[in-house]
Amino acid sequence: MARAMLEYTKTVLQKVSFDTKLFCKELEKAVTRLLPFEIEELKLWLKQFINDKPELQQSLLYLKA
Repeated sequence: MARAMLEYTKTVLQKVSFDTKLFCKELEKAVTRLLPFEIEELKLWLKQFINDKPELQQSLLYLKA
């Protein structure tokens, strides 16, 4: 089940990546719902996903806390 939540989060983030505000909001929500080891996995995925999307770079701030 936990794995499913991480995959669902990735799917949602991909779908809302057109809107920076919405992306950050969904990422913030995900951080409150995922387990610590899933957040670490999400960080790795996110760094790769936003590599070519400079407008989403600010979203990394939500993972620093």
